[in-house]
Amino acid sequence: MNNPVNASVFVCIRAWLAGAALAALLAGCASSGSQHPSKSQDAAIFNTQLGVQYMNQGDLALAKEKLDRAVQQDPDSAAVHSARAMLYERMREPDKADAEFRTALRIAPNDPSIINSYAVWLCQQGRTDEGVKRFNQAAQNALYKTPDVAYTNAGVCLRAAKRDEEARTSFVKALQLRPNSAEAMFQLASLEFDHKEFAAARTHLDGYLGTYNETADLLLLGVRVARAQKDPLAAQRYARKLQMNFPGTDQAKALASLDHNPG
Repeated sequence: MNNPVNASVFVCIRAWLAGAALAALLAGCASSGSQHPSKSQDAAIFNTQLGVQYMNQGDLALAKEKLDRAVQQDPDSAAVHSARAMLYERMREPDKADAEFRTALRIAPNDPSIINSYAVWLCQQGRTDEGVKRFNQAAQNALYKTPDVAYTNAGVCLRAAKRDEEARTSFVKALQLRPNSAEAMFQLASLEFDHKEFAAARTHLDGYLGTYNETADLLLLGVRVARAQKDPLAAQRYARKLQMNFPGTDQAKALASLDHNPG
């Protein structure tokens, strides 16, 4: 297994680990199944929600107890198996996590939330080709409401594997679908900065910031790009906006370190 990816770099992973994506999945499963769920299915949903809550609190033993009960109550629930995949990831049992994801996809093969979550996990494991394939599958799914996120995540996965040209293509696809995607723009301009394509990065940043809302990440990157171009006035302009609009953020604090490490 090569170059495992930290979960925090993925756009969707924060919500996924917090259980928001799972909550949506639970609702989707309830609406797509029987109009009158059985008491056993209702109990499985309840225990799955409890299991996720305990997981987020760090009580993995109690989370496992609830999710084991949920899978007994409704073994054909994709949501239950998705939650168990998350649990086994936390327990550092990748083979079991993989098996649970595959079971969830066997039950709900076209569910974009499960596909995307599995793709994130695959990239975390360094299984880049499989992860990117799943991200693209999610992006092309008509039921998936944010295909730009899937393409952005695919690009992040590819960058972690040092496949930057493929990553660039994914970020461009994301921006074609959603031109105001701050994350996709940041990833693309950051890639260009790393390749010393300062003019391209500057053009993309100025074009985005002139049309859409600023973010702390984009402004800090703007400072770095402008300094690399030997344009102190532009760097000061980016820095001033960062300090005024995002005071106290990690990005604003990082300005001081840039003074000592201008590269």
